[in-house]
Parts: sequence; C-alpha cells; structure tokens
Amino acid sequence: MLFAVFVFGLCKWRAKKRGNFRKFSRLLDSVDKPEKPGKLLQGNAWKEQLKQDDALELTLFSFNNILLATDKFSTTSKLGQGGFGSVYKAKMDDGKEVAVKRLSSSSAQGVQEFKNEIVLISKLQHRDLVKLMGCCTEGDEKILVYEYLPNKSLDTFLFDSRKKAELDWGKRFQIIEGIARGLLYLHRDSCLRVIHRDLKVSNILLDEKMNPKISDFGLAQMFEGTQVLVNTHKIVGTLGYMSPEYAMGGIFSERSDVYSFGVLLLEIISGRKNTALYDQGYLNLLSYAWQLWSEGKALDLKDEAIDVSFPLEVTRCIHVGLLCVQDHDMNRPNMTNVVMMLSGESDLPQPRQPIFTFQTEMPNRTIPSQQESIWSVNTVTNTMVKGR
Repeated sequence: MLFAVFVFGLCKWRAKKRGNFRKFSRLLDSVDKPEKPGKLLQGNAWKEQLKQDDALELTLFSFNNILLATDKFSTTSKLGQGGFGSVYKAKMDDGKEVAVKRLSSSSAQGVQEFKNEIVLISKLQHRDLVKLMGCCTEGDEKILVYEYLPNKSLDTFLFDSRKKAELDWGKRFQIIEGIARGLLYLHRDSCLRVIHRDLKVSNILLDEKMNPKISDFGLAQMFEGTQVLVNTHKIVGTLGYMSPEYAMGGIFSERSDVYSFGVLLLEIISGRKNTALYDQGYLNLLSYAWQLWSEGKALDLKDEAIDVSFPLEVTRCIHVGLLCVQDHDMNRPNMTNVVMMLSGESDLPQPRQPIFTFQTEMPNRTIPSQQESIWSVNTVTNTMVKGR
C-alpha cells in the first residue's frame, strides 16, 4: 500500500510538471526571433534546447496571487523602474518575500528580454547569480518572480555619499570577487556559455550579507561550444560599459564582458561613476585611473571611504581593472585569469595606455541633432543602436 501511494504521488508530480512545461513551451512559441539566424543559439534553437530539458524547475504563478502579493502593484511596493518594466516587492501566501518584475505593455524589446531571462536563469544555478523563482503569463501579462535581495542594487550604496561608508574595503573586495566568480561561471563553468552584455553597477544585487548576485539577463546571448566572437546587427547595452569593438563595430565576445567588469571594478574602488570626472577635464574614470597609474599614484583613485589597511590589494585590483579595459580585446585577460589575478595567484602584465585617455580642453557640450538620435547618455537602463 505504501508503495502504491508513493507511485501515485510520483505520477501526479510528473503530470503536473509536464503540464507546467507545456504551458512554458507555448510561451516560448509565442515569442518571435529577435535577430537574424546565425551561429548564436537563439530563436528556435534556444526553444528546442530548452524543451529538451525535462528537468525544468519553474513555478507558474497566477496573476491573482501576484496582485495580492504586491497590493495590486502599489507604489509603496515598488522597488525600481527599468526600461522594460517595474520591479515590486511582494509577499507570497507562504510568507516568503520575492521581487516581481512586471513587463511594461509598451515595451516591444521587453518581450525578448522576458524570454531570455526565463531561458537562461532557469538553467543557470550559481550563488553569485540572482535566482528566478517563477513567472506569470496570464493574458497579456508577462511577469518574472525572483528571490528578494534586501540591499537592492550596488549603485544604491556605491554612489550615495552616506551609504558608501558601509562599504569598507573588505566588503568591496568580497563584491569584486563574487562578480568575477559569477562571470567565470557564465563564460566557462556553466552548462551554457553565456555573454551577459549589460554588466553594470545597477545590475549587481546585494543580499543581506552584502554578497553580490549578477542580475538582468535580458540582453544576454548563448554561444556555441567553440565560438569565439559574434558580429551583431543590433547594438544593445549601456554606454560607458560597452567595449570599443562592440560599441563601434557590433562585435562581442567574452572579452566584452571582461571590459564591462573592468569599468565596474574601477567604479567599486573609486566610488565614482565612469562619467563622473567629465567636468574635471577627463573623458571618463578610465582616463583618470590611467593618469594616476602612469604617475605612480594609483592609490589616489580609491574612495575616501576606504581605509588604507590593504594598499597592495587595492593597487592589485586597480591593475587588474586597467588590464580589463584595454582597447584591443586580445590584450584583456579572460575571467579565469582575472580570478587568479585577484587572488594573487598570477603575475600581472603591465597595462597599455588606452587610445582615448586624455583631453586637453573641455569639448563643446552642444551635440548635433543627428548624433542625439543615435546615442543616449541618460541613466535609464539600456541604449539601443541600430546599424546603418
């Protein structure tokens, strides 16, 4: 009798799982291809690979439960606003707190981001990546449910004059190492090879112990096993974090993420945005960091909120950051080498001077109207540039 009850329960669980999987497959079938077919695993290739995975663990939430948990998406529950929708704090029936990301009905690109998030995060499991709990696809609603991280995103601390004092060097180095481990997992150690393409401070979330978790995989792409780089006809991401070869030529690879990590690393050390030094005669934070490095004053880059108990560790991180933002992708280390460099297990080569580092006079701030239609320098989320 006990055996019969066990078999019945197992069959019922598998039937429910297959039902969820069929619903999820219909969701994927409703999403169009984002780009022209190529070597990337995208469109139907993504869909077929996911459908072959019989171990999909994803909860499908009802819209009524989401409404109740977010108090009908009240402003008091709202955590933030992005280019593809809003994020709300929610408390589910079992008392568990989650973060709910609701796709904006006016966001056309967000449909593809929604698909990317589900396809990628549901198959990737790592302590330094945000965890996807489930989704809701009733009617026109497209909602993602994540684990709730109480300390929100890294930028809420790093660029706040009062909160940044909570980030001593120990916590900052912990965050740097966690991001590096997460990227290494995406590039080399996961079942998929993933290029994030939008790594930035606001996409690093912090848990209650200030451990980092990489989030927002809406723009990510999967690579085939032996593929090194890809040339895309559509450039998406955030200006200031894009590598030169991607921003100018649409070519991206693992080294594109390495460049973004380098920018992020220098921002964490300095407590400044990459664009914060423009009014002081520098093109960006990278040019300021290079000048200090070339003058032997690298430690002057560090945030005043950081003590000097670990000067060699801080200097090593600045060194790694400059190596990561080299102009040519082949001059940048891969994430395997970055992790070893950060831990002191590898010797560091000397960085080369980036091409665009100094400016002798303040440029004219007036931007031609044609240029304004191409580039966006706002602080929202993503900038899209369509090739001509």
